[in-house]
Amino acid sequence: MDYVGRVPAPPLDRFIDDIYCLTGVPRHRRMTVPPMPSAHLFVNLGGPFVVRESDAPPVLVAGGLFTGVRTRRFVVEYPGWVRLVGVHFKPWGISPFVDVAATELRDRWVPADAVWPRSADRLRNRLGDLTSAAEALRVVEEELRARLAETAPRGLDLVQHTGRWLETAHGTIPVGALSDAAGVSGNHLAAQFKSHAGLTPKRVARIYRFARLILSVDPRGLVDWPDLAHRAGYFDQAHFSKEFKDFTGHTPTGYLTLRRRLPAEEGFPPDSGPMPAE
Repeated sequence: MDYVGRVPAPPLDRFIDDIYCLTGVPRHRRMTVPPMPSAHLFVNLGGPFVVRESDAPPVLVAGGLFTGVRTRRFVVEYPGWVRLVGVHFKPWGISPFVDVAATELRDRWVPADAVWPRSADRLRNRLGDLTSAAEALRVVEEELRARLAETAPRGLDLVQHTGRWLETAHGTIPVGALSDAAGVSGNHLAAQFKSHAGLTPKRVARIYRFARLILSVDPRGLVDWPDLAHRAGYFDQAHFSKEFKDFTGHTPTGYLTLRRRLPAEEGFPPDSGPMPAE
């Protein structure tokens, strides 16, 4: 598949990591997606695909879907031909674009029309008439710019400011240090994070830390797990092993075996975190 993505122009880049277009025949039809530090919008322009979680009924994605930050893995089952446009929001970045509470989107799949009434289908129709990925990205960026709240929701500036510290430090800053530096109590910071990201700063930090680790693994070579774990901020190997299994469904050794047997598409960014599902 071809992945074309770009970081949007300011001020959208304060809230969005990238807007992307995914097109083509997938090398792996089933992909396990571990928790990553982002909320997401999918606009499906191709055949329906399915998302599955172990404790919930499968969700058929025929149009558009929003989901908040994911704290558990899920499986995507692609059709034979894929065409979709997506937005990776920063963990707190979806807040100024929707009127839905972040806690209502966390670990949930919500139809785009339920979040953007009468607008999601209009956007999908506009995108469906386009053949250029660059033009599709421009249209989505235009829609997002029009929907960006003129006044930031209360507390978002605090979450954005401290969230960027977490992002830059890959989740290794103690939450107590965050609240002290911001001049607020830990309870106040946690409440604001739950309001705008759907979860506490401690859980956001965990996901950033795991993302740094999993994106640093090169399965083609020797992997020194203790060293990678230490550099990512894990100082307890037992805790690292448990979290790795919870987030990926595999032990570190099993993960390497899978990635070596079913390698990612060369130069395909989404495969840096998601992995083929057996």
